[in-house]
Amino acid sequence: MNDVTEQTAQADDGSAHAPLQLSEREQRGNIWRLTIAQALAGANSVVAYATGAIVGAELAPVSWLATLPLSVFVVGMALCILPVGAIAGRYGRRAAFLLGAGAGVLAGLLGTYAILVGGVTGFWLFCGSTMFGGAYAAVVLQFRFAAADAVAPSRKARALSMVMAGGVAAGVVGPQLVTWTMDLWAEHVFAVTFLAQALVAALSAIILFGVRLPMPSASAASGGRPLSLIARQPRFIAAAACGAISYTLMNFLMTAAPLAMHMHGHSTESSNLGLQWHVIAMFGPSFFTGGLIARFGAERVMMVGLLLIGVSAAVGLAGVEVMHFWGTLVLLGLGWNFGFLGASTLVLECHSDSEKTRVQSLNDFIVFGLMALGSFASGGLLSAYGWNAVLWVSFAPLLVTVVALGVLILRRKPEVIQAA
Repeated sequence: MNDVTEQTAQADDGSAHAPLQLSEREQRGNIWRLTIAQALAGANSVVAYATGAIVGAELAPVSWLATLPLSVFVVGMALCILPVGAIAGRYGRRAAFLLGAGAGVLAGLLGTYAILVGGVTGFWLFCGSTMFGGAYAAVVLQFRFAAADAVAPSRKARALSMVMAGGVAAGVVGPQLVTWTMDLWAEHVFAVTFLAQALVAALSAIILFGVRLPMPSASAASGGRPLSLIARQPRFIAAAACGAISYTLMNFLMTAAPLAMHMHGHSTESSNLGLQWHVIAMFGPSFFTGGLIARFGAERVMMVGLLLIGVSAAVGLAGVEVMHFWGTLVLLGLGWNFGFLGASTLVLECHSDSEKTRVQSLNDFIVFGLMALGSFASGGLLSAYGWNAVLWVSFAPLLVTVVALGVLILRRKPEVIQAA
């Protein structure tokens, strides 16, 4: 990978010729701000997943559309990935981050209004809210790559993991935000929840305003290899495939779990607590995942993640008591962490500095495009065939990916990135 210490570019604060390699103090400041913003922004996704299917079931004109708002959330992520990359490539990552936070504020305000309106009109407004929420989530996931900007290659995996560790706080903030606010307006359950989510997104924007990252140079905006060439690398294929399957199956199961718990007579508080521990399991291992990747390699960590997702589905098939759902959600979170962070780190090995925003955006577009298809299938499958069918279906793509990744690990050859 290119040595970035000798390159220069304009900084986000507008100063010309700021060094692309930031000082230690600036790097630490960026990582802390991005970590805190990750923690706050994570509440957006938790609120959406904790309430989306339930509010959808209340407002939807037909039962099989209950999880459509969550599917639209994922569509919002997929649709916004490439525009976010283009904005970051032209105007810098901070501009993209602030636009994303603005989308988060709109998501909360529109969600509140949709619940107040109610009925079929409220349902479609609520889908609009989750679309903005998905756009916000797409931007938030770029935080992990921003943390790796302008740091030494040997520190990129740890920087990426540390920012993702901010999701641990999201695992506490998000579900508790739902629990504390859901009944504050008795006539409109969850209305105050979305209003609170908008306020949290606004606070995240204030924190992100202080992030200082290098602006892309003119050569970075136009340089590098064609995406078609990069996308044919076995290493990129492995990263995109594992990231896509890890995220798709995590979303596939997590989308259905709260509604499945509701269908089996479990309380909203129980599903909220399950989601809380799920999100903690998603992000908690990030404190040491970077070290594991540095020691054992991204591919092996990805493999462990995929296997844990398989175990989580097996636990769900063992029963429908609260503990079975909680066990599934916790193991699912752990598997996602290893699979997704391993895949994200592998993406960093696939591009030069001038190619990064295009390659990272392409990877995330593949991940969330496939995830959107899985999300659409989840609600209909749950409604028609039940929770066990959702679990059984998850094994097919998982098995294919495990076999393909195993072959790559056995045949892996070093790949050299040419400086652009």
